[in-house]
Amino acid sequence: MNLKYFLFLFSISSLLLSSCGEDEFSPKPKGYFRIDLPAKTYTTYDKGCPFTFEYPKYSRLVADPERTAEPCWLNWEFPRYGATLHISYKDLHDDAMNYIKTSWDMVQKHIPKASAMNNDEVLNRENKVYGLVFNIGGNAASPLQFYLTDSTRHFVRAALYFSAVPNEDSIKPVFDFIHADILHMIKTFKWK
Repeated sequence: MNLKYFLFLFSISSLLLSSCGEDEFSPKPKGYFRIDLPAKTYTTYDKGCPFTFEYPKYSRLVADPERTAEPCWLNWEFPRYGATLHISYKDLHDDAMNYIKTSWDMVQKHIPKASAMNNDEVLNRENKVYGLVFNIGGNAASPLQFYLTDSTRHFVRAALYFSAVPNEDSIKPVFDFIHADILHMIKTFKWK
């Protein structure tokens, strides 16, 4: 009877131990936190620069704090989401093509990490606002950049950055939310 009892315990123990193999283990898939997004309400930026536009009330516009910043260089901050759109303004002096080339060069720096890139043309004849929006897919440091100009006197360039390691999947909901705000800004952009 001892031998039968021993064999019974041995077979049960073997069965239990063999069911704990590593290849049977499956961890919970990686997930991301739920992000509550506020309702979109806009206000107008009109503070001494040669342009105006609408931006959401849950964000803030501050002067660029860099020592080398020029007048009308702004940081459009989304503090709750760790995102900043860096905006720079330049007066044109027959050098629009130089600024456009520089904008393309800045976008090209993100190509090694990009999985895709498409351009959307900005053409607002009524307000004389022309330009390009660069949508950069993948894990690039800046997923969106653009420039706007009237082609004779004014030029604005902007680049969106997140204060996080670039991971397209994790920032997608916030990027889509902010992207809509940036497109609204471009749509309402006017030169003075």
